[in-house]
Amino acid sequence: MAGNSSRRGATRKTGTKKGASVGTGGHGRRALEGKGPTPKAEDRPYHVAHKRKVAAQKGTTSGRPTAGASRSAAGGRGGRTSSTHEMVAGRNSVLEALRAGIPVTTVYLAARLEADDRTREIVAIAADAGYPLLEVGRGELDRLTDDAVHQGVALQVPPYEYGEPDDLLDAAEEAGVPPLVVALDGVTDPRNLGAVLRSAGAFGAHGVLVPERRSAGVTAAAWKVSAGAAARVPVARATNLTRALQAYRQAGVFVVGLDAGGDVPLGELPYANDPLVLVVGSEGKGLSRLVREQCDAIASIPIASAVESLNAGVAAGIALYEVARQRTA
Repeated sequence: MAGNSSRRGATRKTGTKKGASVGTGGHGRRALEGKGPTPKAEDRPYHVAHKRKVAAQKGTTSGRPTAGASRSAAGGRGGRTSSTHEMVAGRNSVLEALRAGIPVTTVYLAARLEADDRTREIVAIAADAGYPLLEVGRGELDRLTDDAVHQGVALQVPPYEYGEPDDLLDAAEEAGVPPLVVALDGVTDPRNLGAVLRSAGAFGAHGVLVPERRSAGVTAAAWKVSAGAAARVPVARATNLTRALQAYRQAGVFVVGLDAGGDVPLGELPYANDPLVLVVGSEGKGLSRLVREQCDAIASIPIASAVESLNAGVAAGIALYEVARQRTA
C-alpha cells in the first residue's frame, strides 16, 4: 500500500554472496563503459591469426631466405613487394612445390590427418628446411584455401620482392658485361614467366622485366616452372613498360622485339654483343603497338608453316641461346 513505510522493497537478504544492495549505485554506468576496443585477431593469443603471425615471425628470424632475400643483389635495392600471400593446396601440389624449393612461410596440416607417403615426405622436407608447421582444423583450412580441394595440406608462399628496371642494368655493370634483359609484353601465364626465368638463368641474362598490370607475376606456379631460377634471376616491375623501354634506350641499351613478322631472322640478330633488351609478346597478340614502336629491330624465329606461333617461354629460350652463342663466338 502506498505510504506504508514498513514495506521491505527490493533489498537483498543479508548473508548472501553479494551482500545488501539498494539501487544501482553506479554499477550500470560502469558496465556501459565496457573494456575498450576489441583487440585485433592477430593480437588475441587464442586466435589462429595470432598463431600464424607468431609462426611467420619465427620463419623470418630462422635464417631461411625469402623470395626477395634469395635474389641477387641487383633486385635488392628499392624493390617492391607483391601485396598478398598465396596458398598452394593439395597433397601433390604442396609436395611438388616443396621439391622445387619455392619459398614457404608456413605449412598447414589438418588436425587428425590420415598420413600417407606424400604427407610424410611433406613433413620431412618442411622439417629439414625449418619451415613452420601448423596443425589447424579443417574448417580453418577451408577458409585459408578459399574452399579449394586441399586434402588436409596447404602451404603459404610469401610475397615476392620485385626490383626496379635500373637494378637490372646495375647488375650488368657490376659484372662488367653488356646488359642482357628479357622484357615481357602482355604475358599473363605465370608458367610462361617461370620458363623465361629458367632460360634467363641458363643463358646469363641479368633479369626479367614485367609490367605492373596485365602481366604474370612471380607466383607459386612461376616458381615451380622456373626450377629454382626465380631465386637467382631478379624480376623487376615497371609501372609502364613503354616508358621503361624508352629509359633503357636513353641509357644506351638496344631494344629488339620478337615477332613472327620480323624484319630480320633470329640468326642475323643485330646488337647481340651490345647492351640488349629482348622483348617477348604474348602468344596470341604478339607485341603491342606502343612497345613495337620502341624497338630498334624486330626479329623473327623461322618455324614450320604448320605452327602458327611459339609461346613466350619457348621463344625467349631460343632467342637467349642465339644471343649467348653470338657473344661467345
